[in-house]
Amino acid sequence: MPKDSFDYIDEQPSKRSINIQSIIWNGLTIMVLLAAMCIGSYALLVFLNPNSAINPFPPPTMPVLVLTDTPTPTPISLLPPTWTPTPAPSATATEVPPQVATPYPTQTPESTSSNTGNGESGGLSFQIADGSPQYIPNLYHPDAGCNWMGVAGQVFDMSGAPVKQMLIELGGRLDGQPLSLITVTGLATNYGDAGYEFVLSEKPVTSQGTLWLQLVDQQSLPLSEKIYFDTFDDCQKNLILINFRQVH
Repeated sequence: MPKDSFDYIDEQPSKRSINIQSIIWNGLTIMVLLAAMCIGSYALLVFLNPNSAINPFPPPTMPVLVLTDTPTPTPISLLPPTWTPTPAPSATATEVPPQVATPYPTQTPESTSSNTGNGESGGLSFQIADGSPQYIPNLYHPDAGCNWMGVAGQVFDMSGAPVKQMLIELGGRLDGQPLSLITVTGLATNYGDAGYEFVLSEKPVTSQGTLWLQLVDQQSLPLSEKIYFDTFDDCQKNLILINFRQVH
């Protein structure tokens, strides 16, 4: 038998094997394409209709809004009473007993000019207190010593208690120079709770009835007469103490 005939017989099974493999692969490819088309169709159907029965994860169902009758307002008389807080009782101010005025060292005053206050109130609420003015050394500014001269004192009510926040004016002339000053009682506590003080000069100076003191109210209306007083060129008399007292 010729050799070429045997070669032809051997090649036949090989070609059959290749044809079978091609058919298998083509079949698998067709199945994959069909599966892809099915999946795509399924996804499209679910996308277009999420509430379809074929969707295993449908969206949640929105609750249905149920309309009810219009509510009827409750009458005020049927409402429970409201709680009203009870105000706490206010604290009662404790009356402070009047304080005793600080005593000053006494000294018999020298004779003064005829313009010095004579103690008559003239119908006003305050007048010069008994024993005023007093002329004493500068006891309250020991560092200044004789290089100081001033007038000071307190104001008392009818019971003898000190009265703070009273306006006192000082006016007149001293050593040829005009003076016009004002202060409030209670600022110079060296002289007492209702103490006041005016610094007149850096040294003792003699004057006769050219200076005066007067209590006034917030409108500068007089509450006392103008109390005129003298000064002396004397280191033992460079502090003039003048107190006022209420008479009505």
